[in-house]
Amino acid sequence: MRLSDHQKYINYLRMSGDTFHKLLNIVGPRLTKIYCVREPISPGERFALTLSGDSMMSISYAFRVGHNTVSKIIRETCDTIWECLNQNFWLKIAEDFEEKWQLPHCVGALDGKHVVIQALPRSGSIYYNYKGTHSIVLLALCDANYKFTVVDIGAQGRHSDGGIFKNSNIGKLIISNNLNLPAPSPLEQYKQPMNYYICADEAFPLSTTIMRPYAGNFLPQTKRIFNYRLCRGRRVIENTFGILASRWRIYRKPIIASETTVVKVIKATVCLHNFLMTFANTTYFTPSSADQEDNEGELIEGEWRKEQNSNLRGCKKNKHQYVWATRRRNET
Repeated sequence: MRLSDHQKYINYLRMSGDTFHKLLNIVGPRLTKIYCVREPISPGERFALTLSGDSMMSISYAFRVGHNTVSKIIRETCDTIWECLNQNFWLKIAEDFEEKWQLPHCVGALDGKHVVIQALPRSGSIYYNYKGTHSIVLLALCDANYKFTVVDIGAQGRHSDGGIFKNSNIGKLIISNNLNLPAPSPLEQYKQPMNYYICADEAFPLSTTIMRPYAGNFLPQTKRIFNYRLCRGRRVIENTFGILASRWRIYRKPIIASETTVVKVIKATVCLHNFLMTFANTTYFTPSSADQEDNEGELIEGEWRKEQNSNLRGCKKNKHQYVWATRRRNET
């Protein structure tokens, strides 16, 4: 089919031959088996067998492979696809962070924001936050291009970012190192392997996968430069939240709806934000929408910061990025 009938090939494997081989180059090395007693089933056949999507008995007849072998191949190949494509996904994000924000090995910026709601019936102070409003928290991780990658929606506003993170699915995956991040690798100028990490602010715990700024005001130059660099990267999630709130009118005033409906609204706007950032970039997002820096390192505020009526609380200036922005030219 690959050689003579491209349409049937696509119908059978749900992708073109070029796409199949591109994916095979990624997962193939892990599917290769060592020759022992007889010739092993090739990585390409293992991959095609898994993608065919038929019943295991039908696959067994079509590929002339034992039923038990088919079951084992599918399990191994699915695990390999999950591991390889997830790692490839994180590596691409890390490349973008290094290119755009000079933050090597960073795979995302993390923060939590309060979506203001009208007090729910008989909810008491459960959703009452430190800002004096009732809210549901959107905890999110974003890439270097202002797009959400992982979200956790629905935490009650009375909890702190750190507490929400600890009890959220995102937090549990990060703390247990189950996000399937790439293995540590050395930077170009150093031989020692360095972990891939997420940048966050002081509300989140320091760990092998979370990087936060040094605390204190009177820091040595090296630490101040580190804080400046880290906070440039962390500013991406602030801008992502700000763009979301400024583009969707539902966030301009407290949302009047049930908890279930509010969560669904947040989910929908997050998905729409990502879609429009990808396919309608020039109409949905312009460079002036987000924070920028001029040639002297001075911060130029994004348009969303000027909209004072946004009800996505918590999007505020970070002291490190402003204190040290004017010293950038001399210190870097």
